[in-house]
Amino acid sequence: MRPNGRHTAGASQLSALRVWAMGLLLLSAVAINPTSARAAPSQAQVATTHVYLLRGVLNIFSLGLDTIGARLQAQGVPVTVANFVSWSSLADEAATAYKAGRLKTIVLVGHSSGATALPDMIAKLNQLGVPVKLAIGLDSVFKTKLSTGAERYINIYIGDGPGEPVRAANGFRGKLDNVDVRGTGVGHISIDKNEAIQRRVIAEIDAAIMRSRAPAQPVAEHGAPRQARSAAATAPARN
Repeated sequence: MRPNGRHTAGASQLSALRVWAMGLLLLSAVAINPTSARAAPSQAQVATTHVYLLRGVLNIFSLGLDTIGARLQAQGVPVTVANFVSWSSLADEAATAYKAGRLKTIVLVGHSSGATALPDMIAKLNQLGVPVKLAIGLDSVFKTKLSTGAERYINIYIGDGPGEPVRAANGFRGKLDNVDVRGTGVGHISIDKNEAIQRRVIAEIDAAIMRSRAPAQPVAEHGAPRQARSAAATAPARN
């Protein structure tokens, strides 16, 4: 008995639709999690990395950093989440671990006043002879200038909001990227909690860890070492 031609054609079309739908689901998964398409950092690279995440004023509006930290910890990346006022003691802690050989890759992330404090933390680490692989600022609230550098500094800010572009001082070495996200619907309080921003931050950190086979050299300031001046101390009390 011959099969009905119409039913056979319908089954073929249904099969094609199923294949198309499965392909669409796979593409959607990659779009939702762009880091899944790249190789993950090795356990050795992760074990000698530390990510310091600095919250802003009052310690209650930068909780998106806690989410970023939890996602990194799920990948096995050691993290510290603290208020921006702790930047100096955290720099001392990182320098001690680096000189003892326990730490090779240092990454800094800050939101609001936490972003404002990043150049000071980088400067102190550089004075101590410790390189910073990557720093990411989220909407710094004070005019920020880099006198010394991380291997890469990414400043994500809202150009028509309280955030400011970061400027490089004369003699600055390193790569500086200012990324203006105005018009994307994110605000100063929500930028650290935005899913797309969080995915980018984590992807940039993963890429930096992958590059850690060739650690950056510390960038010393010109002239004799001096006490790092805290721009955060003069920042307005905004978060």
